[in-house]
Amino acid sequence: MKSIKQLKASLVATLALLAALALLFGCGRQSTPETHQGAGQKPAAESHATEEKGHAEEGEEHAGEDEHGEEEVVRLSEAEMKEFGIEVATAGPDRLDQYVDLPGEIVLNADRLAHVVPRVSGIVREVRKSVGDAVKAGETMAVIESRELADAKAAYLAAGEREKLALANFSREERLWQKKVTSEQEYLDARQALAEARIGKNSAEQQLHALGFSDAYIKTLPEHPDATYTRFEIRAPFAGAIIEKHLTLGENVNGDAEVFTIADLSSVWVDINVYQKDLAQIRQGQTVVIEIGHGIPTAYGKIAWVGPLVGEATRTAKARVVLANPEGVLRPGLFVTARVAVASTAAGIVVPKSALQTFEDRAVVFVQDEDGFEPRPVQIGRENATQVEILSGLEAGQTYVSQGAFTLKAQLLKGAFGDGHNH
Repeated sequence: MKSIKQLKASLVATLALLAALALLFGCGRQSTPETHQGAGQKPAAESHATEEKGHAEEGEEHAGEDEHGEEEVVRLSEAEMKEFGIEVATAGPDRLDQYVDLPGEIVLNADRLAHVVPRVSGIVREVRKSVGDAVKAGETMAVIESRELADAKAAYLAAGEREKLALANFSREERLWQKKVTSEQEYLDARQALAEARIGKNSAEQQLHALGFSDAYIKTLPEHPDATYTRFEIRAPFAGAIIEKHLTLGENVNGDAEVFTIADLSSVWVDINVYQKDLAQIRQGQTVVIEIGHGIPTAYGKIAWVGPLVGEATRTAKARVVLANPEGVLRPGLFVTARVAVASTAAGIVVPKSALQTFEDRAVVFVQDEDGFEPRPVQIGRENATQVEILSGLEAGQTYVSQGAFTLKAQLLKGAFGDGHNH
């Protein structure tokens, strides 16, 4: 029989062995999860994280497609371009002008201004035109009844009759003198009388010409009824508009009274005040940009004349630009700003400032290609009041929007804040 001491030692050894086996079995389960997941499989937490990362990358990929998958392009038909006032131009080299801003005023073209006088005194019987009316060349504006005119016509008719009588007397005396029936002195007296009659007729005819009557009218004057001898028609010397009228029905006017003022407003002058400090830069032939404002389009012209004198009170000289005014929008009396191009330098690509727009915090120019109008970021160089130099982003030969670019920008912004771009 074993002793009690030996039994206790055997029991302790058995318990130690069981504890060691339990510890070994527990550590093995924690260090080998593949025994439950299978070979080659990832832990559940790692698999879940990988799946979330995949979804995030896929979302970023889709977001990138939404942001960059479509180009910013606006497509418009020719009819829509005309409706929106969109104009295109071809990019290319040009000269960049530097300007001096000077004040000016639109005035009447004095070369196309007439102060109409009756030329004869009389009573106003008809007034057919008033201030603001347009007239054609030769159109009757008023009718005067003039005793002075009647006297001038009567003098011409009388001179004509005296000439006929003197001619007949001279012809008779010439025949008699040739036949030695009358003396030479009588023949010479008859010839002198004919010459004086012709001079008198020519003088009376020139007086009628001075009153504005043509040769055709004077030749037919003997056939006119007596009632027309006192009738004098005041006619327009050229086509224009009546800007002043100084006669009324029944009024007695003098021959030198200014009864009408007519201006041809199809062209006007712009008188520019040139300061003393700018005189050295202002010369004939320089390009001028006339800015009027108040909805009136900008006008362009060249300096036609620079005054030789400087005003004592204003200390400025005058420079003049002649502008065409077919629509009549350039009204005399309007103040303007005249931008005179005093220097010019060559530049690679020059576009009007109206072509530039700011889109997504960048300066862009809308370029036209086969897809439509696309905003192209550009780098800006030198500039003046109306033009800007493009250093990069726009190449020579490309078609770009020179007018109406703001409308295209509005279309893109509308698409960005709405359902999508206007493609």
